[in-house]
Amino acid sequence: MSRLQKQADGRKKQAALGRTQARSHRDKSKSNRVSSSPPLWRLIHYGHNYRTQIWQAIACSILNKIFDLAPPVLIGAAVDVVVKQQDSLIAQWGVKDIFGQLLILSFLSFIIWGLESIFEYAYARLWRNLAQAIQHDLRLDAYGHLQSLELAYFEDRSTGRLMSILSDDINQLERFLDVGANDIIQVITTAIVIGGAFYILAPNVAWMTIVPIPFILWGSIAFQRRLAPRYADVREKVSLINGQLANNLTGITTIKSFTAEEYELGRIEAQSDAYRVSNKRAIALSAAFIPLIRMLILLGFTGILLYGGMDVVAGSLEVGTYSVLVFLTQRLLWPLTRLGETLDQYQRAMASTTRVMNLLDTPIEIHSGDTPLQVEQVRGEVLLKEVTFAYHDRAPVIHNLSLHIGAGKTIAIVGSTGSGKSTLVKLLLRLYEVQRGTITLDGIDLRQLRLKDLRRAIGLVSQDVFLFHGTVWENIAYGTFDATHAEVMAAAEIAEAHEFISQLPQGYDTIVGERGQKLSGGQQQRIAIARAILKNPPILILDEATSAVDNETEAAIQRSLEKITKNRTTIAIAHRLSTVRNADCIYVMEHGKLVEQGRHEQLLEQQGIYSSLWRVQSGIK
Repeated sequence: MSRLQKQADGRKKQAALGRTQARSHRDKSKSNRVSSSPPLWRLIHYGHNYRTQIWQAIACSILNKIFDLAPPVLIGAAVDVVVKQQDSLIAQWGVKDIFGQLLILSFLSFIIWGLESIFEYAYARLWRNLAQAIQHDLRLDAYGHLQSLELAYFEDRSTGRLMSILSDDINQLERFLDVGANDIIQVITTAIVIGGAFYILAPNVAWMTIVPIPFILWGSIAFQRRLAPRYADVREKVSLINGQLANNLTGITTIKSFTAEEYELGRIEAQSDAYRVSNKRAIALSAAFIPLIRMLILLGFTGILLYGGMDVVAGSLEVGTYSVLVFLTQRLLWPLTRLGETLDQYQRAMASTTRVMNLLDTPIEIHSGDTPLQVEQVRGEVLLKEVTFAYHDRAPVIHNLSLHIGAGKTIAIVGSTGSGKSTLVKLLLRLYEVQRGTITLDGIDLRQLRLKDLRRAIGLVSQDVFLFHGTVWENIAYGTFDATHAEVMAAAEIAEAHEFISQLPQGYDTIVGERGQKLSGGQQQRIAIARAILKNPPILILDEATSAVDNETEAAIQRSLEKITKNRTTIAIAHRLSTVRNADCIYVMEHGKLVEQGRHEQLLEQQGIYSSLWRVQSGIK
């Protein structure tokens, strides 16, 4: 390759990295703009795809409330017919017969009640289906975004806290959309319709009903502002309880073995009590809302009752109109008592919305590159050049590290605990991003490659095997979901797992339990190896794959590894030097630096760190 061509390739790589960094900056800027908005606006912004359903639901809620407010008018008209008879309002339409007038009112009642029922059914379906749809999409978007976040995000947060957001907070939002949104719309509709009717029918006494409303609204807003931080604290306490419960259920074996049941029960009791106290503070405020509102409503109702009645006696107000006003006053003011419950739901929902939206606004630090990678064409040459990496707020664990892994070669990385061996695995998979230096695969910077393609090209067998709750077959086929039963069995045979699987109660259909707890450590390890074999990656990483098994199982695993490491790049991280003595090259790391390299025999001759480790493990003095 000419010098000019190399320079051109270098410029292309730098441009690709620049695009990745710019995309990350744009995502962060967008996140900062959205996250500063009120939670309700953020929810509305999220639900913009449901505009049609939202407007339909709002229209049905408004129409239902309008028809719900019509019966008091019919009652007033009926009183007008009974009192005025041939001089009633309906009689002015040409129907003088009293029975005919009442028949018309009965017919209108059927129509109004029917329409009210139809629109109630419509808004209930629309709001509930809308709540389910947004809940479904929000949970999928939140979980999908969560999967895209870097590994450091999960290491800084408890599983229970994240579970609380994905489950409890999103469910809380669904409950508000089910009921609370409709209640708010109908209260607003009631105030507008009845307020307008009052000014048309009796403007001289309408103000008596309207006067309490500003105080009610002011009180509602004041309660809302005071309730908001209390419900935010409630949501926080819920996440802490969920985190502790999830942690305890995962570590139940440790709890039992150390007879720590009472201690853990005490911790749960303390957190549950903190949640109870937090809720108690919120309840103390929200419970006072309705009694106070009742007193304000009483003022308006009493005013209409007294002054309206005196106007009737004075002849300035019709009896029928007075009946309508009395009923409408109650219909206007009484629903406002539900503002307390509605605000309660609203504040809980907004506290949950803030937590969910903050999760969605969390910027993705590790972005996929644009360069595709055909797995079958990967040679597997890996080059680390002056790589430096440090975990957040910690000293660097890898310092200016450079090493070469030839295509199709088997190399080993050894060293004491904390030397940075497992961190290299995370950097190769781009679970973390290097802070300085570059890592290339077949000459291409990892940051330029499509993330999915990169990870498809790498098979990882870790010391900490994770098996999902499901069958043996499902766990072997995990990641290669289109594999046939014959392919799964062939992979199990190479991994020397077929024999013990066949002896399980249901064979390949045996449920392994959560995290594979029904299987021994060696059995779990061999299933993990079978899973990697089935994936058939050009690069295989063995991270302490035999450190937690007995000698017999280790021998079985070694036999299977000898088969699967042929014709592929293999990176073995190991404490047991006997498992990597035949590697093409052994790299020795110490405090994040490369201190020795060579084949087994060469390293023994150097009389360095590797030689010392070998003598300790082999019992040579």
